[in-house]
Amino acid sequence: MDEVTAEPGTPLATVLTQLDDDQAQEVVTIPLAGKSSIADHMVIASGRSTRQVASMAQKLAEKLKKDGHGPVRLEGLPAADWVLIDGGDVVVHLFRPEVRSFYNLERMWAFGDAPPVASGTA
Repeated sequence: MDEVTAEPGTPLATVLTQLDDDQAQEVVTIPLAGKSSIADHMVIASGRSTRQVASMAQKLAEKLKKDGHGPVRLEGLPAADWVLIDGGDVVVHLFRPEVRSFYNLERMWAFGDAPPVASGTA
């Protein structure tokens, strides 16, 4: 997949910066413009535990709202195995590694361009 660059001040830039600050693992950005009407970008990342996934999701939602990219919707926060953050132009999926490899969204949404995800055992 091609490396996606985010223009400063965009929701995508906010997402990528916050995920980097929160030490998200295996961050993948999939451009959806022209391929889907749900968003311009999909970002998929992993956290090491349900606690980290929940924390990253909450911080990311707060940061998007604070930066004026709201309203933001969160789904899946109580269990925090897989949390979906709908930030309008950017949809973010945060997973625990074993849940991420099971669903393998990269392969589904990359339109054949993505390699399979590693199992997350490192």
